[in-house]
Amino acid sequence: MNESHSFYALALQTTCTAVNAAADPRVSMLESCARVHAQAQAAKRFIGADLRLVVLPEYLLTGFPMGESAAQWTEKAAIAAGGPEYAALGELAVKVGVFLAGNAYERDAHFPAIYFQTSFIIDPRGDVILRYRRLVSLFAPSPYDVMDRYLEVYGEEALFPVVATDIGRLAAIASEEILYPEIARALALRGAEIFVHSSSEVASALPTPKNIAKQARALENLAYVVSANTAGIDGIGIPRGSTDGNSQIVDFRGLVIAQAQVGESIAACTEIDLAALRRYRRRPGMANTLSRQPLALWRRALGSTQIQPANTLLGGDGSLLAPTAAFYGERQRRAIERLIEDKII
Repeated sequence: MNESHSFYALALQTTCTAVNAAADPRVSMLESCARVHAQAQAAKRFIGADLRLVVLPEYLLTGFPMGESAAQWTEKAAIAAGGPEYAALGELAVKVGVFLAGNAYERDAHFPAIYFQTSFIIDPRGDVILRYRRLVSLFAPSPYDVMDRYLEVYGEEALFPVVATDIGRLAAIASEEILYPEIARALALRGAEIFVHSSSEVASALPTPKNIAKQARALENLAYVVSANTAGIDGIGIPRGSTDGNSQIVDFRGLVIAQAQVGESIAACTEIDLAALRRYRRRPGMANTLSRQPLALWRRALGSTQIQPANTLLGGDGSLLAPTAAFYGERQRRAIERLIEDKII
């Protein structure tokens, strides 16, 4: 593998067009693909030929469900592996000559009653080389909810995938999961050097939970974080500017080295220096926190404590359950009750 030890990455801050009320959601998704293709092509011309990685915002093609049932959202907005949307994004990666990272709701023939929120990476040949399904979500199904069957189908490695490429070892963190240090740590311990983070989040001039977490995850794991936020969401009732701005790239020291303000923008673009990252990771000293992790202590401290149980969408006979509108709220209430009973809170 001929590695590029220095290249440019872009967190492309672009508008999300929601499909909740679209006359033809599939047409809308392909139109979004075409718009982003044009933006990425122009960005490559402007930034230069060494732009090798483009990260797109969370659920860019569809927005998020606003009252639709799992079955309705699967039909309306979940894309299929190998479907026309992936083909269009693959064509973008090929023609622009970049690794393309993004996030979409995805259907899975093994789990027909639900969808998964999937972060993906497509290589410059147009192939999907990484597929990470979001594990922690308040309002959407996850592999953790069907853990036993998911592991039967895909195996343990599918939970925290890392892919080796000629621009380094890449891993995906989905949206709010940047707030969970265990996810980034699990990926770092599998060799991840760059976290691609597709997000759709409240942006502010004040410190936000996600922006604080981006710097923390980078510093804790001595890794780059390339985080793309939307430039607003069109097509739903929420004011479009609520999720607009602060796309950024954080280096392995936890420093924000590029950041966009508001609106569609390519300002969150900068050089990724893999050689410097690798030197830093191999350098003894106080700052090398990754090498100083006493993992046996953390295992002892966490022990068998369980807050959110697995397999909550599997019936006693192993059958797949479709979540109702009340399911997620009730599940969280039960978790809080357990925390109280165990005197954790």
